[in-house]
Amino acid sequence: MDTAPPSFSVGLTGGIGCGKTTVADMFGALGATIVDTDQIAHALTAPQGAAMPALLAEFGADFATPEGALDRARMRQLVFADPGARARLESILHPRIREATAAAAAIASGPYVIFVVPLLIESGTWARRVARVLAIDCPEEMQVARVMARNGLSEEQVRAIMAAQVTRAQRLAAADDVVVNDDGLDALRPQVERLHAFYLDEARRMAASTIPGL
Repeated sequence: MDTAPPSFSVGLTGGIGCGKTTVADMFGALGATIVDTDQIAHALTAPQGAAMPALLAEFGADFATPEGALDRARMRQLVFADPGARARLESILHPRIREATAAAAAIASGPYVIFVVPLLIESGTWARRVARVLAIDCPEEMQVARVMARNGLSEEQVRAIMAAQVTRAQRLAAADDVVVNDDGLDALRPQVERLHAFYLDEARRMAASTIPGL
């Protein structure tokens, strides 16, 4: 059963190419503890990663790179073509990601924790594990252009990834807070600073409410 972490926490999400990492880094620079589930997934599927034996047993050695990491491009092709393969992949990765995020939150040193979860809304469970949901938003055409430039994917490939995520409207409807990332870093900073001040207040309020007699 999913339980909320002991400290005030925020779930940061957004569609591919919206700038989740950029915004998370800004919060981290202000003192928040950042737990990035994508980074955890990459570590699990790196050479000698903890998930690799189970992944290779399930999908075969052809899904490993020569270095021994998960061949992410090949796996991406498979899971987009075969929903059953996606379910098998998630059954291996998701429990390990949950365990690692819980361990990271347990040793958090910041005043609050931000969990970076690309598929937070899609998961159906993460929204119940955090106090606030923060969506990073930008126009869809901007998402496509950013990912094509960053990852070297075709427009068709990017739109296929986007189609596997909730819509922009659904994400915004599920969010408690929104950061708009469509106009460079100078426009991002005041939004992040304003939310950081709010989250600090919420973290203090939550901490005070757990002290007997207060």
